[in-house]
Amino acid sequence: MHPAFSVIAFTSLSGMGYGLAVVLGVGLLDGASLGGQIGYVIALLLISAGLASSTFHLGHPERAILALTQWRSSWLSREGVLAIITFLPLGLAALGSLFFAADWRPAGWLAAAGSVATVYCTAMIYASLKTVQQWASGLTVAVYLLFGLAGGLLLASGLAAVDAATAYSDDSGRSLLLLSVLVLLAAWVTKALWWRRAGQEHSASTIESATGLGHLGKVRLLERPHIEENYLTREMGFRVARKHAVKLRRMALILGLVLPLAALLVALVIPDGFAAVLLLAAALSHLLGVLIERWLFFAEARHTVMLYYGDERA
Repeated sequence: MHPAFSVIAFTSLSGMGYGLAVVLGVGLLDGASLGGQIGYVIALLLISAGLASSTFHLGHPERAILALTQWRSSWLSREGVLAIITFLPLGLAALGSLFFAADWRPAGWLAAAGSVATVYCTAMIYASLKTVQQWASGLTVAVYLLFGLAGGLLLASGLAAVDAATAYSDDSGRSLLLLSVLVLLAAWVTKALWWRRAGQEHSASTIESATGLGHLGKVRLLERPHIEENYLTREMGFRVARKHAVKLRRMALILGLVLPLAALLVALVIPDGFAAVLLLAAALSHLLGVLIERWLFFAEARHTVMLYYGDERA
C-alpha cells in the first residue's frame, strides 16, 4: 500500500496524544501539577495536529464532515465521532488543570475512556480489512493501543521529572518509570509478533479464486488490465524492497525501543532535572521510531486487488 504521510502523521501523533490523555485521565500524572498542565497542552496539540493532518488524505477535505454520518457501518466514521466527543471531557479536564490548578478526575476518566475507544476505532479501520491479510488481525489493534500508551507514558515520565512535586526518589515516580518500561517492551514485542505473522501470512485468495476459473486449472496472467499505471497500481501496488524494509525495521527498533529504554533506565539513577531532558528526548525518539514503523505498516501491506495485476502474493 502507498504510505500516505498524512495518515502516518495522524496515527502517530494522535496515538501519542491519546496515550498521554489516558495517563493524565487515570491519575498516573497529577493533572493539577505543573507537569500535568503541560501534559494537557501537549496532549491537545498532538491530537489536534494528528486530526488536522488526516484531512489532507481526503480528496475533498471540505467535505470531511460527511465522513461522520456513516458511524453505523464505518470504523472511520466512528473514529471521527469519538474523536469529537472525546474533546469535550478532555477539554474540560484541561480547563480545570490550566485555570483552576485542579485535577477534575471524572472528566479525566471520561477522556481516558474516549481516548482508548478512539484509538481502537483507528486500529479497526485497518484490522477489519480482509483484503489486506497483514492487517486483518487482533495484533493490529494491540499494536496501536500499546504504542499510543507507551508514547504517552514516556511523555508523562518526562513531565513528572519537570514537576518539582514529583521526584524519582519516591515510589510514585519510580512506578511511572517502571510502568513505562513494561509498556514499551510490551508494545515492541507485540510488533515483533505482528511482523512475524505478516511475514508468514498467505492470502486466502488466489488468482484462481479471484477470477473464478480455478476449476479449469492453473490461471496465469496473459496481459495486465491496464498498460499504464493507474490509481490501483499506485495506491495498492506500492512495493518496498526487502533489504530496505529490514534496515527500516532496525532503525525503528533503535529509535523507538533501544534509546527510550536506555533513557528510562538511566533516569532511575540521575537527578530529576537531567532526567526530564533525557526522557523528553526519549519520547521524541520513540515518536520517530513509530513514524518509521507506521510507514512500514502501509508500505509492506499487500492488497488482494493486485492479484489481477500478476502479484501472486497479494
